[in-house]
Amino acid sequence: MEAYCVKCKERREIKDAQAVFTANGTPATRGVCSVCGTGLYRMGRTDAHEGLEPPEVTRRSPQKQPGKRSGKLVIVESPTKAKTVGRYLGEGYKVEASVGHVRDLLRSQLSVDVENDFKPKYRVPNEKREVVKKLKAEAATAEEVYLATDLDREGEAIAWHLLESAEIEPERARRVVFHEITRLAIEEAFAKPRPLDMDLVNAQQGRRVLDRLVGYGITPILWKKVRSRLSAGRVQSVALRLIVEREREIDAFVPEEYWTIGAEFSPNENKEKFIAKLARVDGEKPVLSTEEDVRPLLVDMERARYTVSEAKKGTRERKAQAPFTTSTMQQTASRRLSFTARRTMQIAQQLYEGVEVGNSGQTGLITYMRTDSTNVAAIAQTEARQFIEGQYGEKYLPKSPPVYRTKARGAQEAHEAIRPTSVMRTPQSVKEYLSRDQYRLYQLIWQRFVASQMSSAIYDTITVEIEGAEAEHQYLFRATGSTIRFPGFLVVYQDLEKDEEEESRVPTDLSVGQLLKLIRLIPEQHFTQPPPRYSDASLVKELEENGIGRPSTYAPILSTLQNRGYIIREQRRLIPTETGIIVNDLVVEHFPDIVDVNFTAAMEKDLDQVAIGKKKWVEVVSEFYGPFQEQLELANEKMPKISSGPEPVGRDCPECGHGLVIRWGRHGKFIGCSNYPQCRYTEPWLEKLGVKCPTDGGELVIKKTRRGRVFYGCANYPECEFSSWKLPLRAPCPKCGGLLIAENKTTAVCVKCSEQFLQDDLVADEGTDVVADLA
Repeated sequence: MEAYCVKCKERREIKDAQAVFTANGTPATRGVCSVCGTGLYRMGRTDAHEGLEPPEVTRRSPQKQPGKRSGKLVIVESPTKAKTVGRYLGEGYKVEASVGHVRDLLRSQLSVDVENDFKPKYRVPNEKREVVKKLKAEAATAEEVYLATDLDREGEAIAWHLLESAEIEPERARRVVFHEITRLAIEEAFAKPRPLDMDLVNAQQGRRVLDRLVGYGITPILWKKVRSRLSAGRVQSVALRLIVEREREIDAFVPEEYWTIGAEFSPNENKEKFIAKLARVDGEKPVLSTEEDVRPLLVDMERARYTVSEAKKGTRERKAQAPFTTSTMQQTASRRLSFTARRTMQIAQQLYEGVEVGNSGQTGLITYMRTDSTNVAAIAQTEARQFIEGQYGEKYLPKSPPVYRTKARGAQEAHEAIRPTSVMRTPQSVKEYLSRDQYRLYQLIWQRFVASQMSSAIYDTITVEIEGAEAEHQYLFRATGSTIRFPGFLVVYQDLEKDEEEESRVPTDLSVGQLLKLIRLIPEQHFTQPPPRYSDASLVKELEENGIGRPSTYAPILSTLQNRGYIIREQRRLIPTETGIIVNDLVVEHFPDIVDVNFTAAMEKDLDQVAIGKKKWVEVVSEFYGPFQEQLELANEKMPKISSGPEPVGRDCPECGHGLVIRWGRHGKFIGCSNYPQCRYTEPWLEKLGVKCPTDGGELVIKKTRRGRVFYGCANYPECEFSSWKLPLRAPCPKCGGLLIAENKTTAVCVKCSEQFLQDDLVADEGTDVVADLA
């Protein structure tokens, strides 16, 4: 017989097994771990219990019935949300906050009985006992208890855990959900309470159990085969695989040379010039791989006579994008505001729960921010149309409110898109009440929503084809251009990615047969580019398109990968560390299903089926666990042990004289004494940039704040206190020789003389790049 050993972190044979009964008469087996001697305990009847008499159970006297209950208790997750909701409910309601989850699986053990239908073992953590005690006392005297946690699966699960841990009778419990914290939404929700949706609870419970089985199954193996403080996860491991494989694509990429030829034409010397691109040579698409392919064509083109063979005018309609979902908000906030996914969700949570807005008090500014739906409530569309007509005029209104379809694979929750709770509350009108980041995100959400309800932009387009003849070859050049006839939604919101794709300005009065003057030829050399490293935005997009994870999981996935030291984030790009690559390779080899994109997406679909009552969560977990358990046993046996002994630093310990070595801790690398534990000397591991400090000439290194934000400082701290939030560059200032820092992607500024320069124009020492390789 086996039981889970807390010390060994895996199931062990029970030594000196003894059949016993608990105080309430439940059969169990007590013994010790056959490997380490730790006490083991396992519930359940065995053959050894036959003939044994269970102890006499003393029944507890029934608790004294409470007096007459009165009032209504409302429980939400956060104090801020409690304050906002309480303002709208008024007298007769008491609003309390659970401060997130009040019950969870025990951290010290698996907490899932795999032999008893995967029954979870929940516990109220120590830090939440006072909260639960208070809620239990408040609920005992309330006539009705309203569970007003968030409207997704996790919120439903929190409500269920509140019901169980605070011992609230189901007949007194009311479940209310609202997509926005406004008076109307809250009044409607409390007018139509519903029972707890156990299908949603079970979907979340199934996900939690699956994640615990994977994490507590693979993690001990990684600790044994690689080193401690590592972890694996059902979804995080798939995300890590995507990042590692992208890095390998970049490493293996071999650039290929190719050329393009443009030509600048003019109808005559007094008219506007425009540029067209070579599209055909003798009716075929040209293959221009080297300069040798291009040179003879340029000579021949100079002799050609060019005329307009086609001038086609038309119109193009550009529709507005849908209002934000969680993933599109995270992607856009990453591109435009340089926010991480986690930062975006933190600020969105603040805007949703409410901020103090002048005389209006605590006010929720946006709707619920964890959603994959693009639906918009009819009342919100009506208000938006009134605002648009009054602000911009009737022509900016489409004939009927737009309807958008969700593009996310496996989109599930029937929520609304993310939008302002009132478009009348413009960004400018609330700016003085918001922090800088709150204002920027609110402005983005407001603009995107208003634009989504407006008319399309209309462009006048022209496509011109130009033929070159009377030379050795026949050439076809093509130019396209467009001008805005009607801006539509663009007066409110423009997509930077699309708007950066500017087209050539092409004269609109060109006619077929018109002779054009060749001003110059423009040959350009290019090289194919490797795929870019993932950013927060592009990784979230990839996860969503593949049906991996759900709106509430994107930000935690990225945070976990970074906190575990599997990736680093530099210049908004995600780069796998050596540890991340090792862990990924081991998990891919020994647990191929866990990190298979399609397998993970199929698992999400199964959980979706649980959420709508078409599958049982125990069946989903059981189907997964059988094969997974076999993989665990094989990995335990066959996974190679990766040598990760301490690496010498090359210096002696200043306290005891033994050599210093590189070690790993929960926060990553650090330097420690090889004589540990006799000597406990440590110092931080410093990643050098190859740049000298402008103050004392010491090495500049990468550092992190307590919250994980990267900055750059002198290795000689605290003697030297120089630091910079922006990346120091290896090239000296061309004007004064001072330190340059990256102002943005393209420009640099000198900290000494404040002059600005283009990074492409800078020159570092021979053999080094201007920007340090932080990978």
